[in-house]
Amino acid sequence: MAATTAAGRHGSTGGLTHRQILTVLVGLLLGMFLAALDQTIVATAIRTIGDDLKGLSMQAWVTTGFLITSTVATPLYGKLSDIYGRKPFFMLAIAVFILGSALCGLSTSMYMLAGFRAFQGIGAGGLFSLAMAIVGDIVAPRERARYQGYFMATFATSSVLGPVVGGFFAAHGTIFGITGWRWIFYINVPIGLVALVVVERVLRIAHHRRDHRIDWWGAFTLMVCLVPLLIVAEQGRSWGWGSLTSLGCFLLGVVGLAAFLGVESRMREEALIPLRLFRIGVFSVGSVQSFIIGMGMFGGMMSIPLYLQIVKDMSPTKSGLLMLPMVVGSMFTSLLSGQVTARTGRYKALPIIGTALLIGGFLLMTRVQADTTLWETGPYMLIIGAGLGLNMQTLVLAMQNAVHYRDMGVATSSATFFRQVGGTAGVAIFLSILFSTAGRKISAAYAAASQDPSFQAAAGAHQDQLKMLTSGSGGLNDTGFLHNLDQVLAHPFRVGFSQAMDLVFLCGAFVLVLAFVCAIFLKEVPLRKASALELRNAELSARAAKSGQGASSAETSATATAIAETPGAETSGAETSGAGSAGVAEDGADEPSGAEPGGGESGTP
Repeated sequence: MAATTAAGRHGSTGGLTHRQILTVLVGLLLGMFLAALDQTIVATAIRTIGDDLKGLSMQAWVTTGFLITSTVATPLYGKLSDIYGRKPFFMLAIAVFILGSALCGLSTSMYMLAGFRAFQGIGAGGLFSLAMAIVGDIVAPRERARYQGYFMATFATSSVLGPVVGGFFAAHGTIFGITGWRWIFYINVPIGLVALVVVERVLRIAHHRRDHRIDWWGAFTLMVCLVPLLIVAEQGRSWGWGSLTSLGCFLLGVVGLAAFLGVESRMREEALIPLRLFRIGVFSVGSVQSFIIGMGMFGGMMSIPLYLQIVKDMSPTKSGLLMLPMVVGSMFTSLLSGQVTARTGRYKALPIIGTALLIGGFLLMTRVQADTTLWETGPYMLIIGAGLGLNMQTLVLAMQNAVHYRDMGVATSSATFFRQVGGTAGVAIFLSILFSTAGRKISAAYAAASQDPSFQAAAGAHQDQLKMLTSGSGGLNDTGFLHNLDQVLAHPFRVGFSQAMDLVFLCGAFVLVLAFVCAIFLKEVPLRKASALELRNAELSARAAKSGQGASSAETSATATAIAETPGAETSGAETSGAGSAGVAEDGADEPSGAEPGGGESGTP
């Protein structure tokens, strides 16, 4: 009777009301806000931090350490939460992030900061993926799109607040007797504590544990694969892509990948990322598309703040605010796509249109030059943001809907994982293209400007500045010298840099063409009208009915129908055939008595 009672708390299959879902979302969004704000606030102040800790050349390792641990931890959180439940791991992720933030604020060297940022990344790896997985548990795919706007609003708020808050803290020597930049990390502590309290109070989801092995060897081999590749992605430009160190990292990464695939093949259902999921077309195509979009999106978008700061001479704070059109575009189309999906149940056209907009926006950005007004670049960024809004949540939704509800955590973390790995590769590749091309373009721009009478006059009036330019002491490693140059002498530098950016945006558009092709081949699976929570409770009710615990034939029929509509059941290890209840009986045969297959949560907040 326990199963039947659990299923009946909010209707026949245990669904949550809109108000209950919004209550749960408060806690989830606070956790996501922590990670989203941290990404922008640290990037704004990293130069100030490096100068204060006497280690500006080490700033790449601060980013790399965080990136490595958060990327590796993402699929591990997804798998463990599928087995043991979402809530404890989401709270663990918040707690680790809070502790890591406090330690970062205590750093006395860039080496310490890099280490503590790596620890902080362990927490960050679970904040995004688990929040989306929990939403996947409690909201049906057909209705899930209605809530996309809350997530995009969180990202938008962090995108705007991050540069402003980071610039504010970095600009102040001390605040309440503490160095200003340290507050960038300390601010996470009270926000995180509030998030912990809210999550503990509102996220009331019971869990039926399964006994499973943890794929530690899969996690280890994945680390062996990713760590050298992420390191060379960050450091390859300074090392040289063909250097022995870079080639060694590439070789170790390939060996790690082969070992990871071997371990996952042997672990089967216990695998960190079960290879059977790649036999599901939507999952495999969605994973590739997430990787490509991450590569093109992050790689190309990294150039826009550089354009605003170097070419347009904007401060980090102002450049962050000038990215607002992109934020507005992504919010609007995310809300629009959510409404379209909720009303029609269709989503295939959205990533097709989204990638087309991204390609168009990147091609338009190739028109941007040093003298282009911000009124012109704003609409271009708006188009890019619109493309992002149609892609980001839609791909996650498609992958969640395509797999069996037992694999919700793995599917969600995989989407985040592949997008993050693609973004890392894109940043490394496109920034390498930018800086390897910029020197030649800047030299050509100065050669052309040398024939201009106004440039000749400025050069004659500022011989010391001209000497600095020709001696090479003013270069791409530190563009701060541009602030002290006569604007006529600085203009060719900005012209050459903006011309180098054209190639970056062109390459980004080319990469996104591949994402457009993937979007065309993305199969549209009808969206489930029941959440994972409802399906789990329906399965318990159907199993209770089959064992003679008194469920009515109407209830059994309803729950069987809900289970039978679950996409991915045939590839999830639940060999369903015929009626859904028969599939449940077969699936439940190898489960411990009283355990819920799939190991997900059931119950209500």
